Amino acid sequence: MILYKAVSLLMKLKTAFIQLQVWHCKQTILRTVKNCGDGLKVNGVTTLSENTTLGNNVNFNGMKISGKGNVTIGDNFHSGTDCLMITQTHNFDNGTAIPYDTTYIYEDITIEDNVWLGSRVVLLSGVTIGEGAIIQAGSVVVNDIPAYSVAGGHPAKVFKTRDIEHYKKLKSEGKFI
Repeated sequence: MILYKAVSLLMKLKTAFIQLQVWHCKQTILRTVKNCGDGLKVNGVTTLSENTTLGNNVNFNGMKISGKGNVTIGDNFHSGTDCLMITQTHNFDNGTAIPYDTTYIYEDITIEDNVWLGSRVVLLSGVTIGEGAIIQAGSVVVNDIPAYSVAGGHPAKVFKTRDIEHYKKLKSEGKFI
């Protein structure tokens, strides 16, 4: 009985610690980003760069944005766990050393409205994800993904297009999660 109570207490403490960690992440995000719309939800450990702009109803379930390039995330964005956006690359083409020098190349990432990234998606610098696109879990995005596309893989490739008429109907009715 004592062991059960001890385990129960430890589980409650772990839950409280995770909730505090997520609350702290959200407060840090609000202080860090360039701009944040209404309805930000943070459900997992998330760190964003100071060059990040967030739309309304943005939902993070664990995200890291690194680099000095700009990141713009539109309205109604959802991410799975452990996602990563990298906005800078090492200068290897025109650098002064091999394999790369000490300078960086910064490129922006743009995510339009109503985009969903599955868990462990990686977005590399210079990409745009079009409106309503879905990126399959575990994908690495190295090129632009058109609006309404479903893409996945390494590198991510479009393998399906959403039912655009149905998408636009739901959008016009304001049916967002």
